[in-house]
Amino acid sequence: MEKTEDKNQQPEEEQVVNPWEVSAKDGGKIDYDKLIDKFGCQRLDQSFVDRVQRLTSRPPHVFLRRGVFFAHRDFNDILDAYERGEKFYLYTGRGPSSEALHLGHLIPFMFTKYLQDAFKVPLVIQLTDDEKCMWKNLSVEESQRLARENAKDIIACGFDISKTFIFSDFDYVGGAFYKNMVKVAKCVTYNKVVGIFGFTGEDHIGKVSFPPVQAVPSFPSSFPHLFSGKDNLRCLIPCAIDQDPYFRMTRDVAPRIGYHKPALIESLFFPALQGENGKMSASDPNSAIYVTDSAKDIKYKVNKHAFTGGQESIEKHRQYGANLEVDIPIKYLNFFLEDDAELEHIKKEYGAGRMLTGEVKKRLSEVLTELVERHRRARAAVTDEMVDAFMAVRPLPNMFD
Repeated sequence: MEKTEDKNQQPEEEQVVNPWEVSAKDGGKIDYDKLIDKFGCQRLDQSFVDRVQRLTSRPPHVFLRRGVFFAHRDFNDILDAYERGEKFYLYTGRGPSSEALHLGHLIPFMFTKYLQDAFKVPLVIQLTDDEKCMWKNLSVEESQRLARENAKDIIACGFDISKTFIFSDFDYVGGAFYKNMVKVAKCVTYNKVVGIFGFTGEDHIGKVSFPPVQAVPSFPSSFPHLFSGKDNLRCLIPCAIDQDPYFRMTRDVAPRIGYHKPALIESLFFPALQGENGKMSASDPNSAIYVTDSAKDIKYKVNKHAFTGGQESIEKHRQYGANLEVDIPIKYLNFFLEDDAELEHIKKEYGAGRMLTGEVKKRLSEVLTELVERHRRARAAVTDEMVDAFMAVRPLPNMFD
């Protein structure tokens, strides 16, 4: 039985993690071990990394081998089925609440692109423009506009159009998709949805009715143009762990309406520049690196705002070295510096005090600038016609090739 009741409402709760709020006790760090225990998911250990490499015959993604994606639900079942010759499909999404994405928003898409290429499987990407209309108080038209803008950033990550369907809820919900929504809704009581998501009497009914919308892309029959006659197809969802409540609910319902439980592979949170207890906020542009930032912007933000574990003077730094546990430049390099040997060298030298904070920040600025400029070039090549093509309701005849 899935753990479907959250404890967010209990006064002794030390941290709150749900799709709309992430906060640790007393402004500290998220305790991922406690989160795993509370949510009832499992750690993604080295055996999974080795197995993925063996099954796909390609090096594991940096996010996999460095534990950025650190938890899972039934990923072993996906790999077992794949080893038997059974395919699966991927499902991920984006809530389009802002025009520009920051690097944290790119992480699930970068990883999903790797999974699509490695396993040669189809992908559905949900743009929850309806959700953001209700939670962010955006107009329907603005939510739809942001969905298309965000779709360009998603397409720029390099997804294979012959294996990818991107849809916005305002455009696609209906038919078989809506039938599955009703089936899910009938299985989830009001008390249960309050327990999972923490809704209150002040929340409008749109919020309470939304969870089935995010649940049903987990079921292949929601996409008859893609998966007709393939109701037994399994689904793997790469996402940040704050999305887990949606899919605990989904996994509880799935067997009752005749589907496999979706499997999940879940990531850590990407920290704000100001530190792991900081929060990336659209109201504070200096809390994150955006894909629209110039090289000058990136250098300024890293030098001025990235929290470091270096000592207060060069003399002390040479003597004691940097505290790598709290150092944001090191954490960002752990995400985005591909070269394992270079990363280990930097950590060793910086931790011993032989490398200074300014040198680490300089290398980080170079890595982030290269990443952002590569993304910006790719996005500039994405036309409205390409967006239309990815979002067109069409079969994908070669999706498993």
